[in-house]
Amino acid sequence: MAGLRRLVLDVLKPLKDPSIVDVALELSKVKGVEAVNITVNEVDVETLSLTVVVEGDNIDFERVRAVLEEVGAAIHSIDQVVAGERLVEIPRRPRE
Repeated sequence: MAGLRRLVLDVLKPLKDPSIVDVALELSKVKGVEAVNITVNEVDVETLSLTVVVEGDNIDFERVRAVLEEVGAAIHSIDQVVAGERLVEIPRRPRE
């Protein structure tokens, strides 16, 4: 069954625990998740701004959202969604 293959999320997480390592490990336990990549974009006095990339086969988005909420994080925006039988890569334009 085709489902969600990739999610790219803009996430805000409190600076305090858990660490992004712990968040990645918890997300990797979600049904359908095969890989998690978390990048810190900004550090504020109280929050981290993160890009969270989740890839897999038939990812359970509601469970991903729940795990993030359980660790005190919030999805600020959904920046990319890929669904279907395969991943679709956007070709990069050559620089002039």
